[in-house]
Amino acid sequence: MLQYQYLIVGGGMSADAAVTTLVAGDPQGKVGIISAEHDPPYDRPPLSKGLWKDMDLGSVWRETSRSGATLHLGRRVERLDVEEKTVVDDEGQAYGFEKLLLVTGGRPRRLPFDDGNDIIYYRTLADYRQLAEVAEEKQRFAVIGGGFIGSELAAALAMNGKEVVMLFPEHGISALRFPGDLAEFLNSYYGEKGVTVHGNTRVVGIAKEGDGHVLRSEDGREFSADAVVAGIGIEANTELAESAGIETDNGIVVDRALRTSEPDIFAAGDVAAFYDPVLRERRRVEHEDNALNMGKAAGQAMAGEPLIYDHSPYFYSDLFDLGYEAVGELDSQLETVSDWQDEFHKGIVYYLKDKRVRGVLLWNVWGQVEAALELIAQGNAFEPEELQGRLPR
Repeated sequence: MLQYQYLIVGGGMSADAAVTTLVAGDPQGKVGIISAEHDPPYDRPPLSKGLWKDMDLGSVWRETSRSGATLHLGRRVERLDVEEKTVVDDEGQAYGFEKLLLVTGGRPRRLPFDDGNDIIYYRTLADYRQLAEVAEEKQRFAVIGGGFIGSELAAALAMNGKEVVMLFPEHGISALRFPGDLAEFLNSYYGEKGVTVHGNTRVVGIAKEGDGHVLRSEDGREFSADAVVAGIGIEANTELAESAGIETDNGIVVDRALRTSEPDIFAAGDVAAFYDPVLRERRRVEHEDNALNMGKAAGQAMAGEPLIYDHSPYFYSDLFDLGYEAVGELDSQLETVSDWQDEFHKGIVYYLKDKRVRGVLLWNVWGQVEAALELIAQGNAFEPEELQGRLPR
């Protein structure tokens, strides 16, 4: 059995952030990382952003290998024994630990009609390599999904001269997150950039046709493409925790010190359901800022530093020439108040529940994340007109 003082299951950005603080907090502690991926930890946002521009692939690597941690790559943990404090991987290798961090992340949702390898479900660096290789040879791409990843992938492929068709069941791009008029504007904006957008389109089948594919929609329409990529969200990898009797609820439940229901087992990143002090509720967040800050804090807690995790994360995206940062709860079903300087090109959208701000979308507005978080945390009631000019835009 391999024995570690600190063992980390998962090899993403949260794992790397945890290692950094573990090594600083306990330089003598032996740290091990077990990751199902064959690549060491890397920055994930460039997979759908910078790498499709001029960013060098070598710049995505984090410096985990220099930390002194031992990396076990291409291994999937299949069993966790909380009593014996051991895990066993898919090759039968056992690992003992004193403290364990679960950063198991999530896996892409798959479409029920795809029983082969006809669709690239985009999540990892290996997926980027596959899509980039296909893009070297193919011209026509279908992107299934109009949310966070789908919108970024469609933009990335179009900016690389590819013919792109977007297919998604909502009426507009990111319609679950953005107010209706903004989502519909994005449909037109993407069209101007050369992307063929088909909202209100649910894909229900795929078939091979020569060297390409034909997608069939629920209403009988067909769409041809050389290659198909899907970005339709992820499902949290909670199975390992659940099988060990650790509490889960839309993720692995953690306390304010990022401990699970087992005191020597911690969780962080995409898989962790944590208490957000700004929104005053438990939530799970799948973005870079959360992964890095929570991983760092988990490492501190594991090394014995007193900790109350009180970070409310932000997220961001780039869509052709547009970009945004956002905090809190972005749900298009909430009441929204828009404060545009240049309609749909620069401004702020506020999301309200019972007249209180729950989320803020900073659309091509920068440097206002902290002010937006403070506005949410105050919990004051606002009439719509009182939000005009509330934050600089």
